[in-house]
Amino acid sequence: MKILIVTNHSFMLWQFRRELIGELLKEHEVVISVPFGDHIEDFKKLGCRMIDTELDRRGINPVKDLTLYRTYHRLLKTEKPDLVITYSIKPNIYAGFACRQLGIPYCVNVQGLGTAFQKPVLSDVVTVMYKTALKKAKAVFFENEGNAEEFRKRKITPASQQHVLPGAGVNLARFTYREYPQNDTVHFLYLGRIMKEKGVDELFWAARNLREEGEDFVLDLVGFFEDAYKEEVDALVKDGIAVFHGFQPDPVPFYAAADCVILPSYHEGMSNVLLEAAAVGRPVITSDIPGCREAVIDGMSGLLCQVQKREAVYDAMKKILTLTPDERRQMGLTGRRLMEDKFEKSKVVEQTKKAVLA
Repeated sequence: MKILIVTNHSFMLWQFRRELIGELLKEHEVVISVPFGDHIEDFKKLGCRMIDTELDRRGINPVKDLTLYRTYHRLLKTEKPDLVITYSIKPNIYAGFACRQLGIPYCVNVQGLGTAFQKPVLSDVVTVMYKTALKKAKAVFFENEGNAEEFRKRKITPASQQHVLPGAGVNLARFTYREYPQNDTVHFLYLGRIMKEKGVDELFWAARNLREEGEDFVLDLVGFFEDAYKEEVDALVKDGIAVFHGFQPDPVPFYAAADCVILPSYHEGMSNVLLEAAAVGRPVITSDIPGCREAVIDGMSGLLCQVQKREAVYDAMKKILTLTPDERRQMGLTGRRLMEDKFEKSKVVEQTKKAVLA
C-alpha cells in the first residue's frame, strides 16, 4: 500500500512521528509531502520518498490557501495513494478536502486547537472548513479528550469517527530517567518558543516578583523568542534572573540539569515538553488545561495552575522552592512512572497503526 503523509513541518514530524513512520515502512511505501527543512535526508535514509511542498504555516491568505488546495489536489491525482495521513490545520483542511473530493481514504491528526478556536469569528470559519474537510475522514485523531469534545460540541466530527491518543507518546529509551541534580540553586527550565500563548508573560512576571522578594533561583530559557520578547529576555538575563540558551537540538541535557520544568501554556494538543520532562524524572508546573493536565498528577508529579493567571504561576514556583530536593526528586519519580504507564511511545504507535490500517 502507498501511504502519503502530508504535514507542514519536517522537524516536528521527525521529532515526534518517526517511530510510527518506521513501523509503516515495514510493510508499506511511505511518501511525505512537506516544506523541505530539517531531517529530509534522515527521512530518505529511513526509506521515505520526499516531496517538497511550499506552505505558509501561519498566514491567512485566501489566494495562497487556494493555491495550496490545488497543489494537494494535483499531488493526490499524480501519486494516487491508497491512504493519506495529515498533520496540522492546513494539511488537515486542504489535503483532507482534496481527499474527500477524490475518494481517497484519509486520516486526520488534530494536534491542538490553537488560536483558531480562541477568536469568535475565526473559530466559526475554521469550524465550517473542518466540517467540510473531515466529513469523510476514516479516522480523526486527537491528543486529548477536551479537544475531541470540542469537535463533537461543534458537530465537526461524531464520536464514532474519533480516536483519542495520549499525544505522540514519549520514547522512554531516548528520554531515560536521569538522577536528580544537586544544584546549589533551584533551576526552573522553560523549553519552547518564547511567545505569549505559551504563558511567558505570566512566567516572567512571577520570576521577577519572586526575585524581588529575595528568592534564589535560575530561570533557564531554551528556544527561539519572538521579536516582541527580545527586550524582556535581555533584561531578565542582565538582571541575573534568567539564562538564555537559544534553540537546542537536544533537550535532554537541559531536562537533566533542571530542578523543575515549567510550561504555563494557554492551549496544547498534548505537550511533548511535559512528557519528556516527566520521562527524564523532573517535576513540572503547567496550566490546568486539556493537553497539559493529562501529563501531571497534581501535587504528586507536578503542580497545575490556573491558565493565564500570573499569581497562580507565582504560587506554584514558590511552592517548588519550599520543597526539599528529595521531595522534588520524588515528584519526578512519580512523573516517570506515569509516562511508563500511559505514554510509552511504542504503545501509542501501535494504537495509531491499528486505527489507520483498519
